[in-house]
Amino acid sequence: MTKKVNEKTLQSHFSTILNQIQRMRSLAASEVNEKHLSSVWFVGQYVSQKIKSNEWGTKVVAELADYIHTQDPTLKGFSKRNIYNMVMFYDEYSSEGFLNFVAEKLNSEFVQTEPAQLETDTKKNRKMEIVQTPSAQLSSFPKVVSLTSFSNHVEILCHCKTKEQRLFYMLYANKERLNFRELKRCIKNDTFTTLLRSKKNLSKGMLKNYPQAGIAFKDELFLDFLSLPQKHSENKLKKSIVEKMKNFILELGSKDFLFVDMEYVLQVGSSTFKADLLFYHRGLQALVAIELKTTKFHPKDLGQLEFYLEALDRDVRKPNENPSIGMILCPSADQVVVEYAMNRSMSPTLIAEYKKKLIPQETVQKLLGEYCATFDNGNKQG
Repeated sequence: MTKKVNEKTLQSHFSTILNQIQRMRSLAASEVNEKHLSSVWFVGQYVSQKIKSNEWGTKVVAELADYIHTQDPTLKGFSKRNIYNMVMFYDEYSSEGFLNFVAEKLNSEFVQTEPAQLETDTKKNRKMEIVQTPSAQLSSFPKVVSLTSFSNHVEILCHCKTKEQRLFYMLYANKERLNFRELKRCIKNDTFTTLLRSKKNLSKGMLKNYPQAGIAFKDELFLDFLSLPQKHSENKLKKSIVEKMKNFILELGSKDFLFVDMEYVLQVGSSTFKADLLFYHRGLQALVAIELKTTKFHPKDLGQLEFYLEALDRDVRKPNENPSIGMILCPSADQVVVEYAMNRSMSPTLIAEYKKKLIPQETVQKLLGEYCATFDNGNKQG
């Protein structure tokens, strides 16, 4: 007779198995990425040295691209343009300025180099070999570079001008497992600024229960992908978000958000209430209720949200979960009013504004330390 196992124990076992599967898959993907980056680094260094010594020019690089394609048409990603991207990749990440900056921000292991070796297979009839010459001694790339893919690096290098931005998006792409399209979106809407800048939209209760909330929640979201009209109802906003949920979660700042339900029913006494959107945040292990507003933030909105959080904590939250979090998402908010409202609130709440179009933001360059420390800690725990 099979021994009955309680639900909580089963969930623990299942979680262990899933975590191991995800870890092994992540390690396999990481190894493949490192091998690819090794070849990219080698080509970038080799060609860079030839260009800097004036041995090669644009014509020779074009001839190299044609040669690779002719000798092995199965090799993709070695066009003339991409070879120059590899040179840019090598030149930037091998520079003393970049390496010193990484050493200041992260643990020393991220500055340590990964061996960049091109393996040759003598058993197979390879159509192309790049032979290393004494003039192109192969160096190694810093471990921090292996945190994301080459295509992501090209996007970062082409659209981020400061070392702060480049390092942030490397870490962020790794933490959130961003593909090229997702990273491009995050750079375009300036996640660096909206996630890391100093915020006054967090309640005392939020800061007490979740000290890292300042770099876990944005204070401004860009919902241009919803294609909302100038005037729209809360119902229209709600339904549009649900239809584009994947994009909305990315805009929230982390893929740790799991969507639970729209208009989540809360029964309190003989009355029924509905939370607009309910999520669960895996990293914080907490329910997150989001109330949507199409008008400017008003302090009374906070009272409604705190009531919903009380109902969630009493009737929905599980014993192993942390206090529920509340967010009011509105088109605008007077920052002084927000500061007053947040100052007395002991519930974990925050106010965030949404914009229907991307608005250029002033670059922030000195807010990376806390995020890097969080990444270091997460890396150690993993």
